[in-house]
Amino acid sequence: MSAIAVLVLAFALLLAIGVPVAFAIGVAAALAMLLAMPAEPALVTVAQRMATGLDSFTLLAIPLFVLAGELMSRGGIARRLIELAKALLGFLPGALAHVNVLASLLFGAISGSAVAAASAVGGIMAPRMREEGYDPGFGAAVNITAATTGLVIPPSNILIVYSLASGGVSIAALFLAGYLPGLLVGALLMLVASRPAARMGPRPAERPGARFVLSRLLRAAPSLGIPVLVIGGIAGGVFTATEAAAIAVAAAGLLAFAYGEVRPRDLPSILLEAATTTAVVLLLVATSVALSWILAYLRVPQAAGAALVSLGESPLAVLLAINAILLLVGTFMDMTPAVLIFTPIFLPVAEGLGIDPVHFGIIMILNLCIGLCTPPVGSVLFVGCGVARIGIGQVVRPLLPLFVAMLLALAIVTAVPELSLWLPGLFGH
Repeated sequence: MSAIAVLVLAFALLLAIGVPVAFAIGVAAALAMLLAMPAEPALVTVAQRMATGLDSFTLLAIPLFVLAGELMSRGGIARRLIELAKALLGFLPGALAHVNVLASLLFGAISGSAVAAASAVGGIMAPRMREEGYDPGFGAAVNITAATTGLVIPPSNILIVYSLASGGVSIAALFLAGYLPGLLVGALLMLVASRPAARMGPRPAERPGARFVLSRLLRAAPSLGIPVLVIGGIAGGVFTATEAAAIAVAAAGLLAFAYGEVRPRDLPSILLEAATTTAVVLLLVATSVALSWILAYLRVPQAAGAALVSLGESPLAVLLAINAILLLVGTFMDMTPAVLIFTPIFLPVAEGLGIDPVHFGIIMILNLCIGLCTPPVGSVLFVGCGVARIGIGQVVRPLLPLFVAMLLALAIVTAVPELSLWLPGLFGH
Protein backbone atom coordinates (compact mmCIF):
# COMPACT_ATOMS: atom_id res chain seq x y z
CA MET A 1 0.00 0.00 0.00
CA SER A 2 1.35 3.46 -0.87
CA ALA A 3 2.36 5.97 1.77
CA ILE A 4 -0.40 8.36 0.66
CA ALA A 5 -3.08 5.68 1.03
CA VAL A 6 -1.79 4.76 4.49
CA LEU A 7 -1.78 8.44 5.50
CA VAL A 8 -5.38 9.00 4.39
CA LEU A 9 -6.73 5.74 5.83
CA ALA A 10 -4.91 6.11 9.14
CA PHE A 11 -6.09 9.68 9.57
CA ALA A 12 -9.71 8.79 8.73
CA LEU A 13 -9.70 5.76 11.04
CA LEU A 14 -8.19 7.64 13.96
CA LEU A 15 -10.75 10.44 13.59
CA ALA A 16 -13.56 7.88 13.36
CA ILE A 17 -12.61 6.26 16.69
CA GLY A 18 -12.41 9.61 18.44
CA VAL A 19 -8.67 10.27 18.57
CA PRO A 20 -8.00 14.03 19.00
CA VAL A 21 -7.21 15.70 15.67
CA ALA A 22 -3.65 16.71 16.60
CA PHE A 23 -2.70 13.13 17.53
CA ALA A 24 -4.47 11.72 14.47
CA ILE A 25 -2.45 14.04 12.23
CA GLY A 26 0.85 13.23 13.97
CA VAL A 27 0.35 9.44 13.92
CA ALA A 28 -0.80 9.44 10.27
CA ALA A 29 2.21 11.56 9.26
CA ALA A 30 4.61 9.24 11.14
CA LEU A 31 3.13 6.11 9.52
CA ALA A 32 3.40 7.65 6.05
CA MET A 33 7.03 8.63 6.69
CA LEU A 34 7.86 5.11 7.90
CA LEU A 35 6.66 3.76 4.56
CA ALA A 36 8.35 6.46 2.50
CA MET A 37 11.83 6.25 4.11
CA PRO A 38 13.87 4.15 6.57
CA ALA A 39 12.55 4.04 10.13
CA GLU A 40 15.22 6.04 11.94
CA PRO A 41 15.29 9.11 9.66
CA ALA A 42 11.49 8.99 9.41
CA LEU A 43 10.95 9.36 13.16
CA VAL A 44 13.73 11.92 13.48
CA THR A 45 12.17 13.92 10.63
CA VAL A 46 8.75 13.94 12.36
CA ALA A 47 10.32 15.31 15.54
CA GLN A 48 12.44 17.86 13.68
CA ARG A 49 9.53 19.15 11.60
CA MET A 50 7.29 19.50 14.66
CA ALA A 51 10.00 21.46 16.49
CA THR A 52 10.93 23.72 13.57
CA GLY A 53 7.24 24.31 12.83
CA LEU A 54 6.93 26.10 16.17
CA ASP A 55 10.22 27.98 15.93
CA SER A 56 8.67 31.19 14.69
CA PHE A 57 8.54 34.68 16.21
CA THR A 58 5.27 35.28 14.36
CA LEU A 59 3.61 32.34 16.16
CA LEU A 60 4.28 34.04 19.49
CA ALA A 61 1.37 36.31 18.61
CA ILE A 62 -1.07 33.40 18.99
CA PRO A 63 -0.73 32.78 22.78
CA LEU A 64 -0.77 36.53 23.35
CA PHE A 65 -3.95 37.08 21.32
CA VAL A 66 -5.50 34.04 23.07
CA LEU A 67 -4.72 35.60 26.45
CA ALA A 68 -6.11 38.96 25.30
CA GLY A 69 -9.29 37.22 24.15
CA GLU A 70 -9.63 35.44 27.50
CA LEU A 71 -9.27 38.73 29.39
CA MET A 72 -11.89 40.31 27.12
CA SER A 73 -14.31 37.40 27.59
CA ARG A 74 -14.26 37.86 31.36
CA GLY A 75 -13.72 41.60 31.49
CA GLY A 76 -17.24 42.88 30.87
CA ILE A 77 -16.44 43.92 27.31
CA ALA A 78 -19.16 41.73 25.76
CA ARG A 79 -21.89 43.33 27.86
CA ARG A 80 -20.87 46.87 26.87
CA LEU A 81 -20.76 45.90 23.19
CA ILE A 82 -24.23 44.36 23.44
CA GLU A 83 -25.53 47.58 25.02
CA LEU A 84 -24.02 49.58 22.16
CA ALA A 85 -25.48 47.23 19.55
CA LYS A 86 -28.92 47.47 21.17
CA ALA A 87 -28.73 51.26 21.20
CA LEU A 88 -27.88 51.25 17.48
CA LEU A 89 -30.31 48.55 16.28
CA GLY A 90 -32.91 48.10 19.04
CA PHE A 91 -35.61 49.96 17.10
CA LEU A 92 -35.61 47.46 14.19
CA PRO A 93 -38.15 44.62 13.90
CA GLY A 94 -36.60 41.47 15.35
CA ALA A 95 -34.06 43.70 17.05
CA LEU A 96 -32.30 41.14 19.23
CA ALA A 97 -31.26 39.03 16.24
CA HIS A 98 -29.58 42.09 14.70
CA VAL A 99 -28.06 42.98 18.07
CA ASN A 100 -26.69 39.44 18.35
CA VAL A 101 -24.99 39.68 14.94
CA LEU A 102 -23.54 43.15 15.52
CA ALA A 103 -22.34 42.34 19.05
CA SER A 104 -20.72 39.10 17.85
CA LEU A 105 -19.06 40.96 15.00
CA LEU A 106 -17.71 43.66 17.33
CA PHE A 107 -16.58 41.22 20.02
CA GLY A 108 -15.01 38.88 17.48
CA ALA A 109 -13.16 41.80 15.95
CA ILE A 110 -11.73 42.66 19.37
CA SER A 111 -10.96 39.15 20.65
CA GLY A 112 -10.08 37.43 17.35
CA SER A 113 -11.81 34.26 18.52
CA ALA A 114 -15.04 32.74 17.24
CA VAL A 115 -15.37 30.45 20.26
CA ALA A 116 -14.91 33.40 22.65
CA ALA A 117 -17.51 35.43 20.75
CA ALA A 118 -20.01 32.54 20.76
CA SER A 119 -19.49 32.01 24.48
CA ALA A 120 -19.37 35.63 25.70
CA VAL A 121 -22.11 37.08 23.48
CA GLY A 122 -24.23 33.93 23.41
CA GLY A 123 -24.13 33.60 27.17
CA ILE A 124 -25.75 37.02 27.51
CA MET A 125 -28.01 37.03 24.46
CA ALA A 126 -29.49 33.50 24.73
CA PRO A 127 -31.56 34.14 27.89
CA ARG A 128 -32.59 37.61 26.68
CA MET A 129 -33.83 36.29 23.35
CA ARG A 130 -35.68 33.43 25.07
CA GLU A 131 -37.40 35.87 27.46
CA GLU A 132 -38.60 38.02 24.54
CA GLY A 133 -40.17 35.09 22.70
CA TYR A 134 -37.47 34.10 20.20
CA ASP A 135 -37.06 30.43 19.44
CA PRO A 136 -33.95 29.19 21.35
CA GLY A 137 -32.70 27.29 18.31
CA PHE A 138 -32.97 30.38 16.12
CA GLY A 139 -31.14 32.54 18.67
CA ALA A 140 -28.34 29.97 18.94
CA ALA A 141 -28.10 29.70 15.13
CA VAL A 142 -27.67 33.47 14.79
CA ASN A 143 -25.02 33.51 17.51
CA ILE A 144 -23.10 30.54 16.05
CA THR A 145 -22.85 31.92 12.52
CA ALA A 146 -22.21 35.52 13.56
CA ALA A 147 -19.38 34.47 15.90
CA THR A 148 -17.28 33.28 12.95
CA THR A 149 -16.91 36.83 11.62
CA GLY A 150 -14.22 37.38 14.26
CA LEU A 151 -11.94 35.02 12.35
CA VAL A 152 -12.11 37.15 9.21
CA ILE A 153 -12.17 40.60 10.81
CA PRO A 154 -8.79 41.22 12.50
CA PRO A 155 -6.99 40.66 14.74
CA SER A 156 -7.29 36.97 13.88
CA ASN A 157 -5.07 34.09 14.96
CA ILE A 158 -6.01 32.01 11.94
CA LEU A 159 -4.83 34.73 9.54
CA ILE A 160 -1.47 34.56 11.33
CA VAL A 161 -1.43 30.78 10.80
CA TYR A 162 -2.19 31.31 7.10
CA SER A 163 0.68 33.78 6.84
CA LEU A 164 2.99 31.13 8.30
CA ALA A 165 1.66 28.36 6.01
CA SER A 166 1.89 30.54 2.90
CA GLY A 167 5.55 31.30 3.42
CA GLY A 168 5.19 34.87 4.64
CA VAL A 169 2.19 36.65 3.12
CA SER A 170 1.98 40.03 4.88
CA ILE A 171 -0.04 39.83 8.09
CA ALA A 172 -0.86 43.54 7.79
CA ALA A 173 -2.30 42.96 4.31
CA LEU A 174 -4.31 39.95 5.51
CA PHE A 175 -5.68 41.87 8.48
CA LEU A 176 -6.78 44.77 6.28
CA ALA A 177 -8.22 42.38 3.69
CA GLY A 178 -10.56 40.77 6.22
CA TYR A 179 -12.67 43.83 7.04
CA LEU A 180 -14.98 44.10 4.03
CA PRO A 181 -15.61 40.32 3.67
CA GLY A 182 -16.35 40.10 7.41
CA LEU A 183 -18.79 43.00 7.24
CA LEU A 184 -20.41 41.41 4.17
CA VAL A 185 -21.02 38.18 6.11
CA GLY A 186 -22.55 40.14 9.00
CA ALA A 187 -24.82 42.14 6.69
CA LEU A 188 -26.08 39.02 4.89
CA LEU A 189 -26.73 37.23 8.19
CA MET A 190 -28.81 40.20 9.37
CA LEU A 191 -30.71 40.24 6.09
CA VAL A 192 -31.55 36.52 6.22
CA ALA A 193 -32.37 36.58 9.95
CA SER A 194 -34.59 39.68 9.74
CA ARG A 195 -37.82 38.03 8.56
CA PRO A 196 -38.02 35.14 11.08
CA ALA A 197 -36.75 37.46 13.83
CA ALA A 198 -39.48 40.02 13.12
CA ARG A 199 -42.09 37.25 13.29
CA MET A 200 -40.86 35.97 16.67
CA GLY A 201 -39.81 39.09 18.52
CA PRO A 202 -41.87 41.74 20.29
CA ARG A 203 -42.84 45.06 18.76
CA PRO A 204 -39.80 47.25 18.04
CA ALA A 205 -38.79 49.79 20.67
CA GLU A 206 -38.77 53.47 19.90
CA ARG A 207 -35.63 54.85 18.28
CA PRO A 208 -33.35 56.04 21.12
CA GLY A 209 -32.17 59.62 21.31
CA ALA A 210 -28.72 60.72 20.25
CA ARG A 211 -27.68 61.28 23.89
CA PHE A 212 -28.51 57.67 24.83
CA VAL A 213 -26.61 56.27 21.83
CA LEU A 214 -23.64 58.51 22.61
CA SER A 215 -23.56 57.34 26.23
CA ARG A 216 -23.46 53.68 25.13
CA LEU A 217 -20.80 54.49 22.55
CA LEU A 218 -18.63 56.17 25.20
CA ARG A 219 -19.01 53.15 27.50
CA ALA A 220 -17.85 50.83 24.72
CA ALA A 221 -15.22 53.18 23.25
CA PRO A 222 -12.25 51.86 25.27
CA SER A 223 -13.04 48.32 24.10
CA LEU A 224 -13.46 49.43 20.48
CA GLY A 225 -10.13 51.23 20.76
CA ILE A 226 -8.20 47.96 21.11
CA PRO A 227 -8.55 46.81 17.47
CA VAL A 228 -7.98 50.39 16.26
CA LEU A 229 -4.70 50.47 18.21
CA VAL A 230 -3.63 46.97 17.13
CA ILE A 231 -4.55 47.16 13.44
CA GLY A 232 -3.51 50.78 13.10
CA GLY A 233 -0.07 49.99 14.50
CA ILE A 234 0.42 46.95 12.27
CA ALA A 235 -0.87 48.65 9.11
CA GLY A 236 1.26 51.73 9.80
CA GLY A 237 4.39 49.65 10.36
CA VAL A 238 4.74 50.87 13.95
CA PHE A 239 4.95 47.34 15.37
CA THR A 240 4.76 43.70 14.30
CA ALA A 241 1.80 41.38 14.82
CA THR A 242 3.55 39.82 17.82
CA GLU A 243 4.22 43.19 19.40
CA ALA A 244 0.61 44.18 18.67
CA ALA A 245 -0.58 41.05 20.47
CA ALA A 246 1.43 42.03 23.56
CA ILE A 247 -0.14 45.50 23.44
CA ALA A 248 -3.59 43.91 23.13
CA VAL A 249 -2.94 41.86 26.29
CA ALA A 250 -1.90 44.97 28.20
CA ALA A 251 -4.92 46.96 26.99
CA ALA A 252 -7.40 44.13 27.65
CA GLY A 253 -5.95 43.57 31.12
CA LEU A 254 -6.18 47.26 32.01
CA LEU A 255 -9.80 47.42 30.82
CA ALA A 256 -10.79 44.22 32.63
CA PHE A 257 -9.39 45.54 35.92
CA ALA A 258 -10.77 49.05 35.32
CA TYR A 259 -14.28 47.66 34.73
CA GLY A 260 -14.00 45.69 37.99
CA GLU A 261 -14.90 42.42 36.25
CA VAL A 262 -11.49 40.78 36.82
CA ARG A 263 -9.60 40.70 40.12
CA PRO A 264 -6.05 39.55 40.86
CA ARG A 265 -7.36 36.24 42.21
CA ASP A 266 -8.93 35.53 38.80
CA LEU A 267 -5.60 35.71 36.95
CA PRO A 268 -4.44 32.10 37.61
CA SER A 269 -7.61 30.64 36.07
CA ILE A 270 -7.42 33.08 33.12
CA LEU A 271 -3.78 32.20 32.48
CA LEU A 272 -4.53 28.47 32.78
CA GLU A 273 -7.40 28.69 30.29
CA ALA A 274 -5.25 30.68 27.85
CA ALA A 275 -2.38 28.21 28.23
CA THR A 276 -4.69 25.24 27.62
CA THR A 277 -6.11 26.79 24.46
CA THR A 278 -2.62 27.75 23.26
CA ALA A 279 -1.30 24.23 23.86
CA VAL A 280 -4.08 22.74 21.73
CA VAL A 281 -3.51 25.21 18.90
CA LEU A 282 0.28 24.88 18.86
CA LEU A 283 0.18 21.07 18.99
CA LEU A 284 -2.08 21.23 15.95
CA VAL A 285 0.41 23.56 14.28
CA ALA A 286 3.35 21.27 15.06
CA THR A 287 1.77 18.05 13.78
CA SER A 288 0.26 19.80 10.75
CA VAL A 289 3.67 21.15 9.74
CA ALA A 290 5.05 17.60 9.90
CA LEU A 291 2.16 16.36 7.76
CA SER A 292 2.68 19.19 5.25
CA TRP A 293 6.32 18.14 4.91
CA ILE A 294 5.51 14.50 4.15
CA LEU A 295 2.87 15.62 1.62
CA ALA A 296 5.51 17.75 -0.10
CA TYR A 297 8.00 14.85 0.06
CA LEU A 298 5.42 12.62 -1.65
CA ARG A 299 4.77 15.37 -4.24
CA VAL A 300 1.09 15.60 -3.37
CA PRO A 301 0.91 19.38 -4.06
CA GLN A 302 2.21 18.85 -7.60
CA ALA A 303 -0.31 16.07 -8.26
CA ALA A 304 -3.17 18.12 -6.82
CA GLY A 305 -2.06 21.14 -8.84
CA ALA A 306 -2.02 19.15 -12.06
CA ALA A 307 -5.50 17.79 -11.33
CA LEU A 308 -6.87 21.27 -10.65
CA VAL A 309 -5.20 22.81 -13.70
CA SER A 310 -6.79 20.08 -15.82
CA LEU A 311 -10.14 21.72 -15.04
CA GLY A 312 -9.12 24.55 -17.33
CA GLU A 313 -7.28 27.85 -17.19
CA SER A 314 -10.16 29.80 -15.66
CA PRO A 315 -9.16 31.04 -12.17
CA LEU A 316 -12.83 31.13 -11.15
CA ALA A 317 -13.36 27.45 -12.10
CA VAL A 318 -10.31 26.42 -10.08
CA LEU A 319 -11.42 28.52 -7.10
CA LEU A 320 -14.87 26.91 -7.23
CA ALA A 321 -13.25 23.46 -7.17
CA ILE A 322 -11.01 24.45 -4.25
CA ASN A 323 -14.00 25.89 -2.40
CA ALA A 324 -15.91 22.64 -2.85
CA ILE A 325 -12.99 20.63 -1.46
CA LEU A 326 -12.50 22.99 1.50
CA LEU A 327 -16.22 22.95 2.35
CA LEU A 328 -15.98 19.17 2.61
CA VAL A 329 -12.72 19.32 4.57
CA GLY A 330 -14.16 21.87 7.00
CA THR A 331 -16.90 19.49 8.13
CA PHE A 332 -14.44 17.02 9.68
CA MET A 333 -11.18 18.93 10.23
CA ASP A 334 -10.41 21.83 12.56
CA MET A 335 -9.52 25.11 10.88
CA THR A 336 -5.87 25.34 12.01
CA PRO A 337 -4.66 22.00 10.57
CA ALA A 338 -6.79 22.54 7.46
CA VAL A 339 -5.03 25.84 6.76
CA LEU A 340 -1.58 24.41 7.47
CA ILE A 341 -2.11 21.29 5.35
CA PHE A 342 -4.02 22.65 2.37
CA THR A 343 -2.40 26.07 1.93
CA PRO A 344 0.86 24.56 0.56
CA ILE A 345 -1.22 22.37 -1.76
CA PHE A 346 -3.66 24.93 -3.17
CA LEU A 347 -1.81 28.26 -2.94
CA PRO A 348 0.82 27.47 -5.63
CA VAL A 349 -2.00 26.52 -8.01
CA ALA A 350 -3.86 29.75 -7.24
CA GLU A 351 -0.74 31.89 -7.68
CA GLY A 352 0.03 30.11 -10.94
CA LEU A 353 -3.33 31.32 -12.25
CA GLY A 354 -2.65 34.89 -11.13
CA ILE A 355 -4.78 34.82 -7.96
CA ASP A 356 -3.43 37.12 -5.25
CA PRO A 357 -2.31 35.16 -2.14
CA VAL A 358 -4.04 37.68 0.14
CA HIS A 359 -7.33 37.21 -1.71
CA PHE A 360 -6.88 33.44 -1.63
CA GLY A 361 -6.25 33.53 2.12
CA ILE A 362 -9.50 35.36 2.81
CA ILE A 363 -11.39 32.90 0.59
CA MET A 364 -9.85 29.98 2.46
CA ILE A 365 -10.61 31.33 5.95
CA LEU A 366 -14.14 32.38 5.01
CA ASN A 367 -14.75 28.92 3.59
CA LEU A 368 -13.46 27.07 6.64
CA CYS A 369 -15.52 29.30 8.95
CA ILE A 370 -18.58 27.47 7.64
CA GLY A 371 -17.11 24.19 8.89
CA LEU A 372 -16.99 25.59 12.44
CA CYS A 373 -20.79 25.65 12.39
CA THR A 374 -21.27 22.06 11.19
CA PRO A 375 -20.97 18.67 12.92
CA PRO A 376 -19.04 16.51 13.69
CA VAL A 377 -16.16 18.82 14.73
CA GLY A 378 -17.78 22.27 14.60
CA SER A 379 -16.35 23.84 17.75
CA VAL A 380 -18.45 27.02 17.49
CA LEU A 381 -21.59 24.92 16.94
CA PHE A 382 -21.02 23.00 20.19
CA VAL A 383 -20.16 26.13 22.19
CA GLY A 384 -23.20 28.00 20.84
CA CYS A 385 -25.54 25.12 21.69
CA GLY A 386 -23.90 24.77 25.10
CA VAL A 387 -24.38 28.38 26.18
CA ALA A 388 -27.96 28.33 24.84
CA ARG A 389 -28.60 25.02 26.68
CA ILE A 390 -30.14 23.29 23.70
CA GLY A 391 -29.36 20.19 21.66
CA ILE A 392 -27.80 20.28 18.20
CA GLY A 393 -31.05 18.92 16.71
CA GLN A 394 -32.86 22.11 17.72
CA VAL A 395 -30.44 24.36 15.87
CA VAL A 396 -30.06 22.51 12.56
CA ARG A 397 -33.19 23.82 10.84
CA PRO A 398 -32.72 27.53 11.69
CA LEU A 399 -29.05 27.21 10.71
CA LEU A 400 -29.80 26.27 7.09
CA PRO A 401 -30.84 29.72 5.76
CA LEU A 402 -27.91 31.28 7.63
CA PHE A 403 -25.59 28.78 5.94
CA VAL A 404 -26.98 30.00 2.63
CA ALA A 405 -26.05 33.57 3.64
CA MET A 406 -22.50 32.47 4.45
CA LEU A 407 -22.20 30.57 1.18
CA LEU A 408 -23.46 33.62 -0.73
CA ALA A 409 -20.83 35.78 1.00
CA LEU A 410 -18.17 33.21 0.07
CA ALA A 411 -19.31 33.25 -3.57
CA ILE A 412 -19.21 37.07 -3.72
CA VAL A 413 -15.76 37.29 -2.11
CA THR A 414 -14.46 34.58 -4.47
CA ALA A 415 -15.78 36.33 -7.56
CA VAL A 416 -14.89 39.91 -6.54
CA PRO A 417 -11.20 40.11 -5.51
CA GLU A 418 -11.51 43.87 -4.89
CA LEU A 419 -13.49 43.19 -1.70
CA SER A 420 -10.36 41.65 -0.21
CA LEU A 421 -7.67 43.71 -1.93
CA TRP A 422 -9.01 47.27 -1.87
CA LEU A 423 -8.06 48.13 1.72
CA PRO A 424 -4.57 46.57 1.58
CA GLY A 425 -3.96 48.48 -1.66
CA LEU A 426 -5.22 51.69 -0.09
CA PHE A 427 -2.65 51.38 2.72
CA GLY A 428 0.14 50.27 0.39
CA HIS A 429 0.29 46.57 1.39
